[in-house]
Amino acid sequence: MATPKSELGEQGERFACTYLQKKDHVILHRNWKYGRKEIDIITYKDRKIIFVEVKTRSNDYFGEPEDAVNRSKQRLMLEAAEAYIHRYQHEGEVRFDIVSIIFLEKEQRIKHIKDAFFFYDE
Repeated sequence: MATPKSELGEQGERFACTYLQKKDHVILHRNWKYGRKEIDIITYKDRKIIFVEVKTRSNDYFGEPEDAVNRSKQRLMLEAAEAYIHRYQHEGEVRFDIVSIIFLEKEQRIKHIKDAFFFYDE
């Protein structure tokens, strides 16, 4: 049985897909899994594969949704993205974006953060 939190997340991902398609992204996959790691949306635009993390909230009382994409979450996305690139033999550019959504009573706030994070050798 779906929880209200998972229903909100699913609603956010659908909303993000519609938004991205209107911005000329081609949706390649939703909820792509590699082991226990998952990438919410994978798109293709301008000859780039774009890995998108969607964060959805019903309010902003505890900060912006994108604040939840911490270093640990970024590392998990990177590992899944590396597996995706290897599996599909993509040799072009990639990008990591965040789509942040807040569903308010009468409106939705959406923020698309391109190149939301980068990875450097540590």
